[in-house]
Amino acid sequence: MARITGMEVLDVRFPTSRELDGSDAMNPDPDYSAAYVVLHTDGGPDGYGLTFTIGRGNDVQAAAIQSLEGQVVGKAVPETASELAALSAALVGDSQLRWLGPEKGVAHMAVGAVVNAAWDLAARRAGRPLWRMLAELSPEEIAGLVDYRYLTDALTEQEALDLLADAEPGRARRTEQLLANGYRAYTTSPGWLGYSDAKLVRLAKQAVADGFDMIKLKVGGNLEDDIRRMKLARAAVGDDIRIAVDANQRWDVDAAVQWMAALAPFDPYWIEEPTSPDDVLGHQAIAERIAPIRVATGEHVPNRVVFKQLLQARAISVLQLDASRVGGVNENVAILLLAAKFGVPVCPHAGGVGLCELVRHLAMFDFVAVSGTEADRSIEWVDHLHEHFTDPAKVRAGRYLAPLEPGFSARMHDATLRRFRFPDGPEWTEGG
Repeated sequence: MARITGMEVLDVRFPTSRELDGSDAMNPDPDYSAAYVVLHTDGGPDGYGLTFTIGRGNDVQAAAIQSLEGQVVGKAVPETASELAALSAALVGDSQLRWLGPEKGVAHMAVGAVVNAAWDLAARRAGRPLWRMLAELSPEEIAGLVDYRYLTDALTEQEALDLLADAEPGRARRTEQLLANGYRAYTTSPGWLGYSDAKLVRLAKQAVADGFDMIKLKVGGNLEDDIRRMKLARAAVGDDIRIAVDANQRWDVDAAVQWMAALAPFDPYWIEEPTSPDDVLGHQAIAERIAPIRVATGEHVPNRVVFKQLLQARAISVLQLDASRVGGVNENVAILLLAAKFGVPVCPHAGGVGLCELVRHLAMFDFVAVSGTEADRSIEWVDHLHEHFTDPAKVRAGRYLAPLEPGFSARMHDATLRRFRFPDGPEWTEGG
């Protein structure tokens, strides 16, 4: 029986603030970073996971991951759905660490990194990309991955089984469709708040030429600037291309409503994170007052319980799960099932470090085995940092290609880890 013999945790940071890549109204100078974990085994392969941060505090996140070492080292490598469910339950249920959340924040994100690394390990041992491994499980195995505590007023295990059983007959056809055609993407690359108008226009036109049918702009810094930038973007892409906007939690409720009224003439497709991600009633009020503009959120929603409330309150019409914000694959399966129950499309948050690599697996699993549809769905794409991964995300003609390599695609190149390790890697000691 293979065992986990060690857990290595690294603080890896990329100096994206130098060119203002990733800049928005709340995060003006991020250094995209990953608290990166490797589960070593006695017979190989190893498993890889990460949690995305934006620089300072990545060492705190790495320390939180390291605190879970005693829960996994020396244990048998989990390979089956039930074993992976048991690992997730044990990590989430550690009462002394759970107290720091519960089930939210740095401690919970640490659980997610380790759970994701365990899934990566299991998929590598199975010789399958994670999306296919998940989609080939039985409805009972998938439903058994989920912790239904706090969810049963919205989703019971039997309801989850019924949803999964309904989707099961079309799995093979949808798998072939994914392999042939990929999955729709939208791009945020033109829209960072620190970019000049000329760069915005150039990249927006390039996005259309590259086959994207939606772009996203960051907003919320200055209303006059946002009106000007939206006008430029709409002129650059034409009326048939959707433009989403993202305030990154900048506003109170009234400010969000007033700001979106000013941007409404440019036909924004959705407003993302208009207010605090924890404010369910605030999202509900904004959604009611700015309809038919959609409200989207999710990248900072801390757990399945808050997602449940957003769906119950009809506070969002687009759900943006994140691969590393919650407790890993198992909790994201719960979130996907909740979205399917409420009929809300999932458009995952990506960009960052490794998030495009990870979330494509979750969205493709959703398409094959849960929702059974790509309607109104797309995965965010940001075209940077992919070269640092051994199985990088690829987009062609505005569509994500289905990953074919075994695992969850989280492994970074060894040379990347040496160069960008903080604080002693050459990128930081020698200034690049």
